[in-house]
Amino acid sequence: MRFSRWGTSYKIKPIGDSAIGIFFDEKIDERVNDMVIEVSRRVEKRKTEGIIEVVPTYRTVCVYYNPLQIEYERLVETLREIVSETKVGERKERRVVKIPVAYGGDFGPDLKFVAEYNGLTEDDVIEIHSKPTYRVYMLGFTPGFAYMGGLDERIAAPRLETPRKKVPAGSVGIAGKQTGIYPIESPGGWRLIGRTPLKLFDPKKDPPTLLLPGDLVKFVPIDKEEFYRILKEESK
Repeated sequence: MRFSRWGTSYKIKPIGDSAIGIFFDEKIDERVNDMVIEVSRRVEKRKTEGIIEVVPTYRTVCVYYNPLQIEYERLVETLREIVSETKVGERKERRVVKIPVAYGGDFGPDLKFVAEYNGLTEDDVIEIHSKPTYRVYMLGFTPGFAYMGGLDERIAAPRLETPRKKVPAGSVGIAGKQTGIYPIESPGGWRLIGRTPLKLFDPKKDPPTLLLPGDLVKFVPIDKEEFYRILKEESK
């Protein structure tokens, strides 16, 4: 089913037998992502019986539900109602999260590659990477992994041909025109240019992730001494 809202179209269709997707325009766009985030927030706030989880992505709201508690047709009707009530731009204030990053060396083993690939110095890459304010479009891959848009094309770089088996928690990477942070140790193929001492995922906290969709992120360069000072504070 395809409908229209905010001057654009969207469709609602099943994803398997226990999930429904609300699909907006097929593009990575702040306005589209605003729709996704606001609709997701309203679905969660409604607390409809039978809904298990709501997952926002770049352009889709994925709603997991228990078909024994709510029928597909009824849930579609509820979701249509929520979308029709939603106004883009209602959330004017966005949280800005400053992320300290130690760039290069053991913290960012691919900084040299990114610099040489783009015909820049390592200091150029650090300056360019830490200058913008990035938008968190979605979380995925691992708990709390934030996919961020706004990367300057001058420092874009391809993924590794063979992913690393272990990427340290807090590693800041580049893949194509995106940047992101690994919240936990995991495999990964992004080009690592630095690392933050902040803990991005803590299952004991609510929410468990430091970053959320819609947040704005500002990277702040720090030296090795500051990295370990903050890391010690985070460990308390």
